[in-house]
Amino acid sequence: MRIILFGPPGSGKGTQSAYLAMRAKIPLIATGDTLRAAVLAKSPLGCQVKRVMESGELVSDQLIVKLMLERLAQPDCRRGFLLDGFPRTRVQANSLKDNNIVIDYVVELVVAQSSLLKRLTGRLVHPVSGRVYHAEYNPPKRQGLDNLTGEPLIKRKDDCEETVYKRLQIYHKQTEPLTAYYQNCRQRGDAQAPCYLRVDGDGDIEQVSQRLGRGLGIAN
Repeated sequence: MRIILFGPPGSGKGTQSAYLAMRAKIPLIATGDTLRAAVLAKSPLGCQVKRVMESGELVSDQLIVKLMLERLAQPDCRRGFLLDGFPRTRVQANSLKDNNIVIDYVVELVVAQSSLLKRLTGRLVHPVSGRVYHAEYNPPKRQGLDNLTGEPLIKRKDDCEETVYKRLQIYHKQTEPLTAYYQNCRQRGDAQAPCYLRVDGDGDIEQVSQRLGRGLGIAN
């Protein structure tokens, strides 16, 4: 099973991608992890990525495509994979087709923007350990303090409402052309077009996991 998972910040995509990969028994391939692994391995591509990142520039489509194709060619991907964070552009999406990599499912987690804002702006973090709380959904035992150490929790700059709103705008600007691209594959006469699933991402983790599992035929 070969899956692409889309979901805006705050949709629970990270949690759900791990669940789907485990249930389907396929590797979870996240763009960020792949970039970091290549840099740590000091591979030729990894060295290129490191130079680009150290210069403060964005890693090009061409370089990301090379890295991802190299990763997808590894033996653990023969039975399938789940892509998280790739593709992000039409160039990246076309690279899969151009290299005869057939995608079975494209899954979009759909969550109302009001819910996303509520989820993200309510997050509290213990800066030393990285433990995450939520003012409403997972509050600490004592307001504003970490459960284990009693140290103050902070709200990250990324979780302030203005920043969250900008992140969501960027996501929709980048992703909506891709979701349209995959939804229209069959209309363009692509015999190998993936099945496109829009899954309600509202609710608790277990509810969303069950919806995803049923849609993909891998529910408990």
